[in-house]
Amino acid sequence: MRVSLLCCSAATLLLLLLRWRRRRGLWKKVKAAQQRQERSLVRMEMAVHRFREQHPSVNMVSILSLRLPELCKKLQDGSLPPEHVFYAYVSKALRIATETNCITEYLQESETLARKVKLTGKPGLLYGVPVSIKDSIDCEGHDSTLGFIKNLNKPAAEDSVVVQVLRRQGAIPFVKTNVPQSLISYDCKNLIFGQTYNPLLFTRTPGGSSGGEGALVGGGGSILGFGTDVGGSLRFPAAFCGICALKPTGNRLSKKGIIAGILGQKAVAAGVGPIAKDVESLALSMRALLCEDMFSLDSTVPPLPFNEEVYSSTQPLRIGYYETDYFTMPSPAMRRAVREAKQMLEEAGHTLVPFELTNVDYVIFNFCVRGMFADGGASFSKKFKGELEQSSMGLFFWLAKAPNWLKSVLSWIAKPFVPRFSSIVRSMKANTVEEVWSLHHEIEGFCHQFTTQWKNLNLDVMLCPMLGPALGIGYPGKLSVAVSYTMLYNALDFPAGVVPVTTVTDEDEEELKGYQGYFRDWWDRTLAKAFHGSAGLPVAVQCVALPWQEELCLRFMKEVETLVRKKNKLFF
Repeated sequence: MRVSLLCCSAATLLLLLLRWRRRRGLWKKVKAAQQRQERSLVRMEMAVHRFREQHPSVNMVSILSLRLPELCKKLQDGSLPPEHVFYAYVSKALRIATETNCITEYLQESETLARKVKLTGKPGLLYGVPVSIKDSIDCEGHDSTLGFIKNLNKPAAEDSVVVQVLRRQGAIPFVKTNVPQSLISYDCKNLIFGQTYNPLLFTRTPGGSSGGEGALVGGGGSILGFGTDVGGSLRFPAAFCGICALKPTGNRLSKKGIIAGILGQKAVAAGVGPIAKDVESLALSMRALLCEDMFSLDSTVPPLPFNEEVYSSTQPLRIGYYETDYFTMPSPAMRRAVREAKQMLEEAGHTLVPFELTNVDYVIFNFCVRGMFADGGASFSKKFKGELEQSSMGLFFWLAKAPNWLKSVLSWIAKPFVPRFSSIVRSMKANTVEEVWSLHHEIEGFCHQFTTQWKNLNLDVMLCPMLGPALGIGYPGKLSVAVSYTMLYNALDFPAGVVPVTTVTDEDEEELKGYQGYFRDWWDRTLAKAFHGSAGLPVAVQCVALPWQEELCLRFMKEVETLVRKKNKLFF
């Protein structure tokens, strides 16, 4: 008996020792990655210092003030050397990174490119332009971590197709930017690199999962960035940081070499797209990417070059609109943003037509949640195995491990009291192959139905609310249900972009005191708190078009942006 106890104790101690050693090894990897991040910032600082010593007369402020089309023109006509532009942005990126913790890695080889890049023949459309790249987009020789320790020290063997095309167009990728662990979040925090902050107000999230891009571009440290979007991951950062972004149709740009948050799921379409300060910069980046290089490097991308005629058209538009999806009650500023945009567009000669959204709750729970976690969340939760921190997703992991019968019982018990929680639990049940096929068929049917409603109204585009203003840090993790305005267009796989149109006023703040939400549950009460204290922060609208009509979407975004600027000039 005593021998057995001693053996059990020894085995327990051995297991504890092995666990302690494994955890210590993981913390060492985290510490080494953080030190690499710090060294990256030091290298940036040293590089800028050397450049300033050698070129004291370069006016970096004037370079940073140029919009992308103007910058490209000066680079291509030789009036601005690429090296000057590069170090101007490295300098500004360093400052923004210090303030917001948005950069995970400096691509030091970009310095050589900036020094050696020369005009040979016709320059690429992005010749000499420094661009920032989201962590999950492969750059040769650099990690794509997704915030997971297990992905450290596993540098990509080659550039993603998007990065390859950017390089062929003369662009210079110079930094990689932070993301939330797993990407399935619209905040921006992970155990390795920490929390990224909104450059407009450090107590607010920059959005996610392309949050590092939002913070860097929004703060002026990058003139053009690239991220991904599977539920609003480009649109949240753009809206929260007061800039513009485009989520294209899922396969308009190549996703080869881009790591998804949930591998293989097809119910909710992901897309890769640009983020920038203005719409013309987005359009220029799409012109550059939609080229023969893209189509030859990835034959699954349809060979559809950028349609200049559609983008440049001045014909009046017939625009559908709605102020709410009746699932997430818009903040007062969100509703006002849509109303003001509608009024400006009508005064400019466009026709605005009410569009009635129905069953958004069904779309969110039965298409999006169920579609993304069709295996009950098993494959997603497996990605966290062996990681150091899982506490923030404890309930999710418990649900992922629970048998279907228990989820059914829990859903039934919760339904009268917390119907949305009940729906989430029900949607987290593991599906058979037949059920997944049936789900995909149902999503196709919904898409056809939505498109028919669109065409019956003879619409060109749609004006929609965008969640905002930026929520406080930590709130997105508590408010996953608030993705309804963006995720709808991933389920439909429609191109969608965001344009800032207004800022939160004191009147909006006063009206927010009466905010109760449609369900009056814990999530609605929490969202009201998350919106509170936002006077002065930007609020955007969403601009949506039918699949493969990115140029029309951008044209509509440009129209909204132009009208907003015209209005602001009248008042200031």
